[in-house]
Amino acid sequence: MFSAEDRELLKEKGISEEQIEVQLQNFRTGFPFLKLKAAASLQNGILLPSEEDSEVFVQAWERYKETGKTVTKFVPASGAASRMFKDMFEFSDAPYDTPQTEFENLFFDQIKHFAFFEALNEACLKNEGRTVETLLAEGQYKAVVANMLQEKGLNYGQLPKGLLAFHRYPEGARTPVEEHLVEAARYAASQGKAEVHFTVSSEHKALFGALVDKVLPAYAEKYATSYHVTFSEQKPSTDTVAATMDNEAFRTGGKLLFRPGGHGALIENLNDLDADIVFIKNIDNVVPDRLKEPTVASKQVLAGILVTLQEQAFRYLELLDSGVYGHADIEEIIRFVQQQLWCRNDEIKTMEDADLVIYLRRKLNRPMRVCGVVKNVGEPGGGPFLAYNADGTISLQILESSQIDKNNPDYMKMFTEGTHFNPVDLVCAVKDYKGRKFDLPKFVDRNTGFISYKSKNGKDLKALELPGLWNGAMSDWNTVFVEVPLETFNPVKTVNDLLREQHQ
Repeated sequence: MFSAEDRELLKEKGISEEQIEVQLQNFRTGFPFLKLKAAASLQNGILLPSEEDSEVFVQAWERYKETGKTVTKFVPASGAASRMFKDMFEFSDAPYDTPQTEFENLFFDQIKHFAFFEALNEACLKNEGRTVETLLAEGQYKAVVANMLQEKGLNYGQLPKGLLAFHRYPEGARTPVEEHLVEAARYAASQGKAEVHFTVSSEHKALFGALVDKVLPAYAEKYATSYHVTFSEQKPSTDTVAATMDNEAFRTGGKLLFRPGGHGALIENLNDLDADIVFIKNIDNVVPDRLKEPTVASKQVLAGILVTLQEQAFRYLELLDSGVYGHADIEEIIRFVQQQLWCRNDEIKTMEDADLVIYLRRKLNRPMRVCGVVKNVGEPGGGPFLAYNADGTISLQILESSQIDKNNPDYMKMFTEGTHFNPVDLVCAVKDYKGRKFDLPKFVDRNTGFISYKSKNGKDLKALELPGLWNGAMSDWNTVFVEVPLETFNPVKTVNDLLREQHQ
């Protein structure tokens, strides 16, 4: 079914014919829903450390940072901000010229409160010969929006979120990239060095690099931190083939059509990092300095919990390696795996000691992550669950709504009544007890992809997303959930979110 031209394209992308066949089969069969045990809660799988315990974990993290191990802050930052300005694009195309909706009225009423207002005013002066205030007084609302969104002005309609002015400071506006650099110095610097890695799109890589080069000296001096900032792009080999509605390979102009595989593709970028501990957080979840303390404190607690659990897991693996252990030791390790790592197995009671050792070694010797979760406030997205795995075990997982069978009333009740939400706040340990990097793609559950419906040139098509980075891509990791303060979660989904008190 593949032409010489197809094979050349596949070779160029680093994708095998077998991968395409598997993807087309996924379109035909779909993906199975996950079997759920329960929504995670404070009584069932979510930790809420006391103040005293939190202090102990912070100290554990401070000690770890002095060991010389590599700590990296990993920030997915390739997404364009176009969705953030969806309402303003709609206003630009609307048949009316003055604000009508509640969203539009709020935007124009509060326009001076955006951190990018000064830059927008300059763009309007340059392109229109008038200030924002004058243009609005003349009813030229769409001219102001054009200068915000279009290339002639700020070009915010095409730029990624990481490069937009989010917060205002006396010395000038600050972008999310800069806020993440500040955060890195505050909780992820090890021995005065901060490693920060942004995943970016190829078209914006130079802009990210230019911004970092411009601002880095000032932050290095202010926080007495030596920064090492790196960038990577989503690999072409993680693109997925599009399919027709009949589940055949979709072609345009005779060529196979490929689409980006979603954030799950970034497991490859994460795998390429040479780090011991990795913090993962979305690009838009940042706050000004005056509100950073809860974030810094909670990140230190999460990291302290992670390295404490990792240290214990490493001790148990070394004990099993030594061969000098008894049944009581095995029972102690079982309790750790079941009660501390929340990996349950109903068949464990029937296993012989030799089988138990094999099982426990497998469960201990894998990547580990501690995930901050916040109380559910109705934000869309994933939640923490206890779910069944392919091997029959039950473990903690972050699930998206697409992974849940909507026709199962019990599952829908778990999802809608879940007490907590996943804000993408992860601290990950990605090396084994002998200091070797885990091969992270080996721990992906390939059955947790997602099919969506799109169109190209007026033709309907099916698109395939890979298992999400913090969903199926980390399915076979040891996972621990910890409640973190709600004020650590401040995403910017629309431009008007920047008017919230947390971003002012």
